[in-house]
Amino acid sequence: MSEEIENSIRDNSHDLFAVRKAKLEAMRKNGFDPYRAEWTRTQTSKEAKELYDDSIEVGEDGAEVSVAGRVVVFRLMGKASFIKILDRDGVIQLYVARDRLPEGVYNEDFKKFVDLGDIIGAKGRLFKTKTGEITVRVSEFKMLSKALRPLPEKWHGLTDSEQIYRQRYLDLIVNGESRKRLMLRSAIVREIREFLWERGYIEVETPTFNAVAGGAAARPFTTHFNALDCDFYLRIALELYLKRLLVGGFDKVFEIGKVFRNEGIDRRHNPEFTMLELYEAYSDYKGMMETIKSLIQRICKNVIGSTMIPRADGGEIDLGGDWRVADYRDLIVEATKDPEWFSRSREEKLEACSKFGIEVDGTLEDFQITNNVYEKMVECNLIQPTFVTHIPRELCPLAKLNLKDPTVLDVFELCINGQEIAPAYSEQNDPMIQREMFEAQVGEDKQNLDEDFLTALEFGMPPAGGMGVGIDRLVILLTSASNIRDTILFPTLRPYSRKSEPQNEEIRG
Repeated sequence: MSEEIENSIRDNSHDLFAVRKAKLEAMRKNGFDPYRAEWTRTQTSKEAKELYDDSIEVGEDGAEVSVAGRVVVFRLMGKASFIKILDRDGVIQLYVARDRLPEGVYNEDFKKFVDLGDIIGAKGRLFKTKTGEITVRVSEFKMLSKALRPLPEKWHGLTDSEQIYRQRYLDLIVNGESRKRLMLRSAIVREIREFLWERGYIEVETPTFNAVAGGAAARPFTTHFNALDCDFYLRIALELYLKRLLVGGFDKVFEIGKVFRNEGIDRRHNPEFTMLELYEAYSDYKGMMETIKSLIQRICKNVIGSTMIPRADGGEIDLGGDWRVADYRDLIVEATKDPEWFSRSREEKLEACSKFGIEVDGTLEDFQITNNVYEKMVECNLIQPTFVTHIPRELCPLAKLNLKDPTVLDVFELCINGQEIAPAYSEQNDPMIQREMFEAQVGEDKQNLDEDFLTALEFGMPPAGGMGVGIDRLVILLTSASNIRDTILFPTLRPYSRKSEPQNEEIRG
């Protein structure tokens, strides 16, 4: 952590802090404590501007409003000042004049005590300046919170990535792009809920503490429950409890919730992230194709405003129209230019990977070698939306085997912009085959055997389609973000400690 950031977080002795603290003490001596002040805000900045009547002559007073926000621009003059305050919806300008306020207020209260960063309330009538800016002519103002730490001019948009994530509150104040993206995230999640509610899905909540870490192949976080004297795991997926609800007769369910995986951090992965999982009885993976396509296109229309999403390289992703459907094996053959790839020996595949420049562990199973080829040569090049179907059965124990070819699964992985956005399955509901597929897993990426889940299947689960959508990755895609941390309000960081040398977070990728 840089010395500047450390001082910003911890140092209470610098001059500006002392000056502002002295102002606070003077206000209290005069009988006013800004932290105990109350104010009735009747409009946000956007709502106030919408009240302005364009038929009014420039400079003439219009509707009265009461706004509040943080001072982000301050042009102090002799008898009048222009300031701008920031609230949730944006910025609005205030015109504060001596002759519009009670006697002495402008010089003794406003000019003496208000600084950049303070939170104030202001009441007055709207007017438009000669430059065309809608402004509040202030007749009453009140300090609502004194900012003891200044927002220096050089912070016109934080550029230090660690400071952006560690002090997100400052980033939201000074970086309009961050504020817009994180507001869009909220709107995207709201649109997802409304879409699913309209389709008859029930929103549910399932346990965060799991006795068995199942539903995905991932390393869990472990915690000890003192009351029961046993270990539990923070959930790594939502799947197995949601499927239990299908058994219980809830035919269409979804959950938007946090999941936790004790693995690496890079520009696409955070150990704590948000998943949407949904399950629909009497559907299948093809039904999920229609669902995810309709969902994303609706978000584009209602929230983003376009189905054309810009990329960093200057290109665009077209989320409108039809989406490509491609078989996993066909994509492998296309990438390797080897029609006989799937009949090659394991040794021949390893040799080919070496020629392709792909580093592969020589102990991997045949299907794992092929999946390395998929990840390094196929997935990263799938820029336009593509449903990759019928992956090898060994890669997922929770999906149904294809009736015509039991070596593959009835699934898809939706890939956009070189990454997986949403996997979906025709869900396995045969308890005997489900047990066999769990037990047949090989390698490190094994899922734990959840006996209660298998017992639930033995009571009968209807055929169903299911899907998972990484909310953070979806927001990355739709807002053209470059890093998962840009889409999470408070991403996971190494704890700050004064006792140890500051260390930057390791970011891969």
